[in-house]
Amino acid sequence: MKSAMREIAGCETPQAPRVTQKRKPLSREEYVAGILRGDRLVLARAVTLIESAREADRALAEQIVEDCLPHSGNSIRVGITGVPGAGKSSLIEALGGYLISGQKQRVAVLAIDPSSQISGGSILGDKTRMTTLAASEMAFVRPSPSRGMAGGVAQRTREAMLLCEAAGYRNILVETIGVGQSETAVHEMVDIFLLITLAGAGDELQGIKRGVMELADLVAVNKADGANVAAAERARAEAENALHFFPAAESRWTPRSLTCSALTGASIRELWECVLEYVALTQANGWFRKARREQQRRWIDEMIDQALRQRFDAHPGVRSRVEALERDVAEGRTTSFRAARMLLDVYIRES
Repeated sequence: MKSAMREIAGCETPQAPRVTQKRKPLSREEYVAGILRGDRLVLARAVTLIESAREADRALAEQIVEDCLPHSGNSIRVGITGVPGAGKSSLIEALGGYLISGQKQRVAVLAIDPSSQISGGSILGDKTRMTTLAASEMAFVRPSPSRGMAGGVAQRTREAMLLCEAAGYRNILVETIGVGQSETAVHEMVDIFLLITLAGAGDELQGIKRGVMELADLVAVNKADGANVAAAERARAEAENALHFFPAAESRWTPRSLTCSALTGASIRELWECVLEYVALTQANGWFRKARREQQRRWIDEMIDQALRQRFDAHPGVRSRVEALERDVAEGRTTSFRAARMLLDVYIRES
């Protein structure tokens, strides 16, 4: 990244006019070789490729993922969500810094950025919020637009995760948009699910996090520093009590809570030790492998659903009738059930 930044800086010197050069396309073999040797620039280009909606890019991306698949799977996948203002990005940066500096381990962060439902655009600001982590040679920070996907998960996050694993990243942190919508999607693609909250969130935010707490394996009360330490401890105790009301997990792990501070680094090590304890327990009792297999089965179902929907929407017969039927439904001339059945009949009959 440093060399790339120097190149960019060099292009913007007053003596040199800005020149936009089209990057040389990479072959399937060049992509795979670059990923396997841990080249972050090639990895970034590969993730861009798998996020592309172009059919030609999609075919190449699938080939790359297949080639990298035998080299994937050897990582700890951590899903991270939290209430607004809880400091998800700050805590991820602190956690990543601990793994890099304290444990000498590489970290990949797949940060899902909210997409506008109107324009489709997204902020993609996680690299600006994780400046230290993004600058590290041992980290790969990738903000990706959610494109309206349920659960705050980018459509190709799973494939990006596999590529990161093939590139040698043994710790994958997936940051979601945050609570306020179902987090089930990210829960079903990671090994452990971390909820970040804070003291004094108020009734509104407490209500928002209620549903997601049922999915949490670990609750971290962030910003436990300065005058906020006592309040954070009370919030931790409340979270611990709430976790005990949920049914026992199939993993046989007892969800727990702790306080920490991304600002001071307090209990960041303890937080990661809880993650490692969870992984050790579930690997020993067989749940880790069982959950990964179930995830792979669900991924097949989701990919079929997505592919069928794309083909349905692109079908000429459907496209020629859908606007008229939607207008009929809106104006009360037919029901949504009948309109859907008619479109499905067209798709089946004319396919």
